[in-house]
Amino acid sequence: MTTPGSFAEPDSFAELVRRVRAGDAVAATELVRRYEPSIRRVIRVRLGGRVGAMFDSMDVCQSVLGSFFLRAAAGQYALDTPTDLMKLLTVMARHKLAFQVRKQRAQKRDYTRDLPADQAPEQPASDPTPSRQIEARDLLSEMNRRLTDEERQIVRMRTEGHDWAAIADRLDGSAEALRKKHARALDRVARELGLENA
Repeated sequence: MTTPGSFAEPDSFAELVRRVRAGDAVAATELVRRYEPSIRRVIRVRLGGRVGAMFDSMDVCQSVLGSFFLRAAAGQYALDTPTDLMKLLTVMARHKLAFQVRKQRAQKRDYTRDLPADQAPEQPASDPTPSRQIEARDLLSEMNRRLTDEERQIVRMRTEGHDWAAIADRLDGSAEALRKKHARALDRVARELGLENA
């Protein structure tokens, strides 16, 4: 039996990812159970010190997982092993933290002086986002609702495992143009859902 934060065997991992891509709520819950503790540890290590007092590791973790579920369900990631998944989630967490730090600086908040060194805020500073209201099981339907018909068709073919050349043949376009359209659509939906920032 897999314990929280531990890795699945390759076969069960492949099945888990397949089910997550299909929008399976049970699989999404299982993925969170397995990997959330590891993601939060990575985030807490990256936060550290006074910067850590400004952000909540759970907020960052939820944002990372929300983005992952949206993009995995749309066929954007190729994940063969649990290590691939952890690397991806770690990079996503780093990017989200870096964005938040830049945002604090842009708002002319010197986060190294906001608080005394030995005092943490009563409530960590974090942005309320629509993603908090959206459970993993609802992301796929919400994503589909926000896509155009053509974008929805591209996403469907990607989740079915078609490569870009095959999609281009079916939709009468260039593989590169369709890949870019797919990426832009996911970026747009992720921003609309408050999962990612521009």
